[in-house]
Parts: sequence; C-alpha cells; structure tokens
Amino acid sequence: MTSRRIASGIPGLDPLIEGGLLDDSVNLVTGETGTGKTIFSLQFIWNGLRKGDSGIYITLEERPEDIKADAMMFGWDFEKFEQKGLCKIIYHDPAQVNNLGSIIIDEIKTLKAKRLVIDSTSLIGLNIQEPSRIRKLLLNIINIIKKTGCTALLVSEIPEEQKALSRFGVEEFVVDGIIILNYLEYASGELNRSLIVRKMRRTNHGTDIYPMEIGKDGVHIRRVDD
Repeated sequence: MTSRRIASGIPGLDPLIEGGLLDDSVNLVTGETGTGKTIFSLQFIWNGLRKGDSGIYITLEERPEDIKADAMMFGWDFEKFEQKGLCKIIYHDPAQVNNLGSIIIDEIKTLKAKRLVIDSTSLIGLNIQEPSRIRKLLLNIINIIKKTGCTALLVSEIPEEQKALSRFGVEEFVVDGIIILNYLEYASGELNRSLIVRKMRRTNHGTDIYPMEIGKDGVHIRRVDD
C-alpha cells in the first residue's frame, strides 16, 4: 500500500523522501541556532497555502508581527491568507504550555487546518524543571497532533557543541521524521549549509548530507552531485 504524501514546499527535498512528508505525520526539524529552521517551517506553511491547505504556525518565542515581517523578505504575504481565514500565526506563552494541547485542537478545528508548525519545542521546558514532566508534556502534545489529521513540523534546537538531536532528547523517538539542518561558518564569514534526513517512517529516504541554500525564494536543497 502506497502512503499518501504531502509536498513539503522545499525545492529539492521531496525527491529525497519519496515525494513528500507522510500525510498526518509529525516531523522534527532540528538544528543549532541560525541554521534556517524557522524559514524552512514558514516555507512549509506558505506552500501549503498556495496549494489550498490551510495552516497554523504557533510560535513560543517571536511575535507574530516579527515572523510575518521576516516572511515578507521572501515575498510570503501571510497577512493576505490570514484575512481570508486560511492561516493563523499565533504566539503562545511558553509559561502556559500546559494548555497548548487544547489550543492546538481548537485552532485546527476552527481553521480546518491541514498543516501545523510549533516553533519551538525547546521553549516548552522554560518553566518546567523536571525532565520527566517535560517528556510527558511533549509526548502528550505529539499524541494530540497525531489525532488531528494535520501534517506537522515541530522545531527544536540542538544545544551548541552537542551530539543530541533535540533539546530534551525525547522528540526524536516519537516523531515520524527527523530533518537536521546544519551549517559550517568559515573564518571569511561564508556559511556552508546542509540538510540530513535522519529518519522518515515508511520512506526509503536519501541518506547523504545534502547542500542547502537560503536564497531570495527561501530554502532550496541540492543533490550531492549537482
């Protein structure tokens, strides 16, 4: 049986994952600070809107106004789709994450959303000290998302100079896919960005380190032999 796929909207990525992300899946987009995680996730929502998929972007850190201003640098006018009732960019106080699950359910039902981003799960532990409580909350949020029918991206930050895949070390075990964004900064200031598909359930995915560029149209992935 062939699994249904959702186009990621990232040029060059879908051929590496059998045509797109699994429909109704929850995927982790992770990397160190400044690797392009927010741009990647906004591009996923934007291209969904262009295809008729309503979308929700929940930010736990930046103001929606700042995110929309950043998106406009790539020509992505989210305000236009918000006015049509097809999109929402929502700030949620990370100190109130205990009710995040109910917010997700309500907003998805109201908007009939097909795509969801939470940026970033790293903020969830801001006011929770016990690792067991953080893990339980993350698991609950992921399980709630899986019941909504949305295809989702969870953004997480890899601590600098660590080999972990996420901030709390639990997200990678319960999501359907893991996409790692990396960059090397040279003394000249030049950035060499790359992407790795670390995991993608029910998918024969590419296993190389793929060059990644951020240009005027957003993120683009190149094959190793390009």
